[in-house]
Amino acid sequence: MALEDVSERLQRVCAAFSKTQIPFAVVGGQAVALWVATKDPAAVRTTKDVDVLLDHASLPRARAAADAVGFDYFEVLGVGMFLDRPAPNPRHAVHLVWAGEKIRPEYESPAPAVENCRELAPGIPVVPLAALVEMKLQSFRDQDRVHLRDLIEVGLVDRSLHPKLPSKLAARLDSLLAEFGL
Repeated sequence: MALEDVSERLQRVCAAFSKTQIPFAVVGGQAVALWVATKDPAAVRTTKDVDVLLDHASLPRARAAADAVGFDYFEVLGVGMFLDRPAPNPRHAVHLVWAGEKIRPEYESPAPAVENCRELAPGIPVVPLAALVEMKLQSFRDQDRVHLRDLIEVGLVDRSLHPKLPSKLAARLDSLLAEFGL
């Protein structure tokens, strides 16, 4: 049931943004799941929330689009999110990541732009793989390391990403690749 709820929220918000022509891309755990599914659907791991990359200037239009499909906008500790009206739980929200802005001040790089995204499932644009890996390497929480291991295990991530990464992030990737003998 929980998996269906997450999938439904993902589909609903993506359809609302697409219908109103708001540029966006899926990031975070859902993006990892979509990328992993391109190689091995059986290796997909789910998450309980949805993370969406948006231009900050699109927020007024995104709020109107989300409102029309049953989401209310809230900000909690500086994080913008859309909560499902029937079950307003921040853990199950659609969290917003601002394109071109640092997610945390200490991060080396800002979040990617919404351009150059790929539709890995109908109506669901996903951030490019290299940008997603960089985002996960910057956060590097337990769940991010698990997501990165999933991408490595299905053969999507290897040392070819090194030239695109700052040295600190390349070292983090090396530590994970070493676990796989790569």
